[in-house]
Amino acid sequence: MSWDIVLFKSRQDIRDLSILNDNKLEVTDFNQILDNSFREIKVDGDHRQISGDDFSIDYFGSGPSSNFMLSLYGEKAMHIMIELAKEHKWQIYDSSLDAMIDLDSPANNGYENHQNYAEYILNKSET
Repeated sequence: MSWDIVLFKSRQDIRDLSILNDNKLEVTDFNQILDNSFREIKVDGDHRQISGDDFSIDYFGSGPSSNFMLSLYGEKAMHIMIELAKEHKWQIYDSSLDAMIDLDSPANNGYENHQNYAEYILNKSET
């Protein structure tokens, strides 16, 4: 099961999407930065997949935008995205938890919570 996140670059510290000010979002070429950050990227049209030991990251390439959605597989993928976010001053929204990721303390709302949520969804569909 994928872990879907959205990247933002904003002049505003976004703690909750309800306070998001669209005027403070910065248009960024997330695709270009990702392409330059990884050597091995499988490309199929607009779809891109970054794979490594125990992780993969899927996304669709596009031009500059104010936000960018990715699907992560494996805990290591989130750690990689957190490091890129810190480097490029991005913020990360976790769609499964409906919360922003705390980049300084990702364990507060990170992979374990995602796993618990995924397990809940899978168990719910079996009943």
